[in-house]
Amino acid sequence: MIGLDFGFGPLEAEFWRFVFVMTRIGAALFAVPLFGAAAVPSQVRVIITGALAVFVCAWTGVAAPPALLSLAGMIDIAGEVVIGLALGFVLQLAFAAPVIGAELIGAGMGMSIASTADPLNGAHSPVLGQYFSVVLTLVFLGTGAHLDWISLVVESYRTFPPGSPWMTPGRLHMIDAFAGDMFVAGISIALPVVVLLLVVQIVTGVISRSAPSLNLFALGLPAGVLAGIVAMIVSAPLISDRLTDLAHTAVAQSATLLFDNGPKPHTALAANARKARPDGR
Repeated sequence: MIGLDFGFGPLEAEFWRFVFVMTRIGAALFAVPLFGAAAVPSQVRVIITGALAVFVCAWTGVAAPPALLSLAGMIDIAGEVVIGLALGFVLQLAFAAPVIGAELIGAGMGMSIASTADPLNGAHSPVLGQYFSVVLTLVFLGTGAHLDWISLVVESYRTFPPGSPWMTPGRLHMIDAFAGDMFVAGISIALPVVVLLLVVQIVTGVISRSAPSLNLFALGLPAGVLAGIVAMIVSAPLISDRLTDLAHTAVAQSATLLFDNGPKPHTALAANARKARPDGR
């Protein structure tokens, strides 16, 4: 299997097949926001990867390259890593959209300086960004979107067996287009709050020009924070619906990467993820 023979015959071949299957799943779990977070121990990711690989080996006829350490085998491994990273990167884009919206809201409220350590990526992020990320995570898990995404990872072995051409210019364009959609989604999340904050700042500026002695700019920051909190409370149902649509859109885009211009999905969960696409195709 790898150019070495330890004398275990079929058992050894099955073991290297199992390790090869773990490559795509491990890359996907490494790139996905939930399982790939810095707060998740690497041992947990390895256990989940191994558990999923057992089911994939039992449900599919995936075969490892005959010489895993040869040049052809390394190319196949690199292709597996690319497919897994792409499936996880799509979810990373979806989870970055609320953070973009939070940056815009925080800048209008004057809370850009308030940042804490984000346990999801190990870096510093705005407080509002963590709030939206936690809400999106709860929505993503509560709606079962993580199960749909895992089913897509398993289904990818039937749609694109190891060694099949996958990374085409068309699929790269799909990822680019989805990244642009996520910027638009982040702006739409922040738009109601930002508009109200803009009105508050305009009113404060007009009053300050009319009566300079009042020194209203000293009250501008508290007024902006209060107006932002009120706007977020009022627009909470809208933001919740937008985050729910974002979670379904992320899974639908993952399905698009797999099934557009390719075979149809075989599992019910993958079919449901395909139906969840915004255009309904």
